[in-house]
Amino acid sequence: MESLGELLKQWPSGNAALQQADRIMAELLEDPLIERLRSKHPELSQETLRLHLNRLYQYVKEYRNCSNCPGLDRCPNDFEGHYTLLSCETIGDLVQLTDRKVTCKKLLTRQSEEQIRSRVRSFYVDETALSRGYSADEILTNDLERMKAVGQLLKYIDRTKEQGLQKEGLYLAGMFGTGKTFLMCYMLHELAKAGFTGAIVYMPEFVEDLKSLMLEPGKLKETVDMMKETDLLIFDDIGAENLNPWVRDHVMGSILNYRMNRKPTFYTSNYNLDALEQHFSFTNKDGDELHKGQRIMDRIRPYVEIVHVTGHNKRGK
Repeated sequence: MESLGELLKQWPSGNAALQQADRIMAELLEDPLIERLRSKHPELSQETLRLHLNRLYQYVKEYRNCSNCPGLDRCPNDFEGHYTLLSCETIGDLVQLTDRKVTCKKLLTRQSEEQIRSRVRSFYVDETALSRGYSADEILTNDLERMKAVGQLLKYIDRTKEQGLQKEGLYLAGMFGTGKTFLMCYMLHELAKAGFTGAIVYMPEFVEDLKSLMLEPGKLKETVDMMKETDLLIFDDIGAENLNPWVRDHVMGSILNYRMNRKPTFYTSNYNLDALEQHFSFTNKDGDELHKGQRIMDRIRPYVEIVHVTGHNKRGK
């Protein structure tokens, strides 16, 4: 259905033009959408409708477009993601027909999803994991062996939505490929929908990149400050990084020292907490430093709820 403006360009002049206008007017008046409008507003005279022929035409055209929506990216309406809505108002003896653009549900959904994504940052983690949109039922039934862990996670999400940010985070421990990272991404997405900000950091690559950030103190400070201030911070695959004293004591230590008793921090790891302490107690540069391992663990152990993630390896499936 082309625009009325395009039709007008093709119209003849004189009486033929009037006849063409009458034909279009008659077709519009028979359209069920206009019939409903007239039924709702009996004060609309035929003369008023004729004066607003362009609005009626646009209203019907965009309604038909939306009824057969080809998708938001191929929206045929004049204003993408919007449709025309008519309203009638009587001022004194004058009946006026006005139109306004209304945002369609598909665009509202997209805007909501974009807003959610803007609240979550990902460092070296596949961002598709943050927006898969799995339901709680699907996550529970995806692997029955990890049902207990999923139950703990869902309770934590509900508790945060009801009570606000918790002081404790979660420590997801389990074997390779059991879905620890995915569960954390699910939590981030669900809590982002509730208005919380978050970040997930893949530790092995983050630690490697910190070496180059040492040469950019401004960028390093910006990154560390963001990790301190975000509502939900996840260190993914902690214990798999090539640790050095500077990262442990000045970066991790600074972030965790700031967050404890303020905002929750979360972890996924193949190690339990005792094994993680051993990892933090040894560096290639300085060898064993048990007290420094204990010091960093004092900022982790009291502030997490342990979640044992069991199940089969899903990688490559």
